[in-house]
Amino acid sequence: MSGNASIVRLSIIAAILLLAGLLVLFVLASAPLYFALTSVGLVLFLYVCYRIIAQLGGQRTVAAPRRSSLGDLVFMCIVVVIASAIPILSLIYFYELISGSLPTILAFGFSFVTTSVFDSINNVYGVYPELMGSLVTTAIALLIGVPVSIGVAVFLSEVSPGRIRPILSFLVEMLAAVPSVVYGIWGLFILAPFLTHDVYPNVEHYLGFIPIFSCPDTFKPCYFYTTDVMSAGIILSIMMIPIIAAISRDALQSVPDSQREAAYALGATKSEAVNMSVLSYARPGVIAAVFLGFARAYGETMAVTFLIGNATVFTASLFSPGYTLAAIIANQFTEATGPLNTSALIEAGLLLLAVSFAASFLGRLIIRKFVKSREASSLI
Repeated sequence: MSGNASIVRLSIIAAILLLAGLLVLFVLASAPLYFALTSVGLVLFLYVCYRIIAQLGGQRTVAAPRRSSLGDLVFMCIVVVIASAIPILSLIYFYELISGSLPTILAFGFSFVTTSVFDSINNVYGVYPELMGSLVTTAIALLIGVPVSIGVAVFLSEVSPGRIRPILSFLVEMLAAVPSVVYGIWGLFILAPFLTHDVYPNVEHYLGFIPIFSCPDTFKPCYFYTTDVMSAGIILSIMMIPIIAAISRDALQSVPDSQREAAYALGATKSEAVNMSVLSYARPGVIAAVFLGFARAYGETMAVTFLIGNATVFTASLFSPGYTLAAIIANQFTEATGPLNTSALIEAGLLLLAVSFAASFLGRLIIRKFVKSREASSLI
């Protein structure tokens, strides 16, 4: 344990030195100090690689060779370096976004996410409508897409005949690879007009007393926009269905047959076996698929830009135009008129990244909880 603790301490010191070198390079623009800090950090990093390889070499199995060859040492160093690039790149992402958004953080503080004015002429910025638009469209996509995705995954894994299963699986995976701009064009010219003329008026007529389904304006008869928050959420749900369905299908297919056989032995029907044994066993994988779908929907740009209306307002009605963080960055970044405007857009990107990281962290906690509960129940 003491050896492991020393390796962890050395790894932290190496990471701090490498990060400090980057900070010196970007902030102070001092090349000699950058090379000095980076060189020391790399030396410590290589030493950590050597210690890790030495420990792995000491944990030999019966079939493992007694001595590690030069190729094994090189392979282990390459693997450790590549794996270490992930946290280093994450730190660089956050550093670049935080340093770029620092002017607006100092100028507006928390009001940046609570105000609704995004005025590049008067240099007043707030992204409350964009933040709420991102969250609401993602919530609509999850409410519509998750049940359909799990249903498709269950059908492909448990119900579909063997002959058509590969064909349907191929179609699902093919839809997951369709570019988002294609979804956006299809949604703008085919889906949105159909929803506006045939679906939304009926929904407003029968459910208009609910604020989210109310008329988007005060005109009578009610006028529905071709681009709105609901249409953007629906196109996001269509985009996330293939991703969640494909990953959930793989999770369901990895369930051991003994789980199904045990349910059938207790007299369970097909639906009861799927619900009690298959879905409960594959729950961590399904949850991971849902959070990956959330990340796809929350950060989507092109399809949402086509369909949401790009209006810097947020109202209770889902039939009104709106905006998202990704859409405002895509629309305005190349036309930013000054440092504060650019900083505001960078801080919008920081909010995107922060929410995505928070969602991923929450997903890992939920998955770990279910895995631990399943391991505990298996010991009873």
